[in-house]
Amino acid sequence: MNDTSGKVFRLSRLPLGVKGVIEHHEETDFQLTLMEMGCIPGESVCVEMVAPMGDPLAIRIAGYYLSIRKNDAENIWVTVE
Repeated sequence: MNDTSGKVFRLSRLPLGVKGVIEHHEETDFQLTLMEMGCIPGESVCVEMVAPMGDPLAIRIAGYYLSIRKNDAENIWVTVE
């Protein structure tokens, strides 16, 4: 068990390689699009890669990789497993 287990983070600040579970989204215009791409509450997620300049992030979710802008990842809250 790591020292972040059970803590809540914005997806954009989830440590690289740490698994989490999506808790909720902040309301934005992009919220529905994120949910259509698999970023739904209860889904496991892991930040796998970060671009050299820190944006975008590559996350593993619902069995595939998704590239997401850091700004959009700021609106997704996750609990570390």
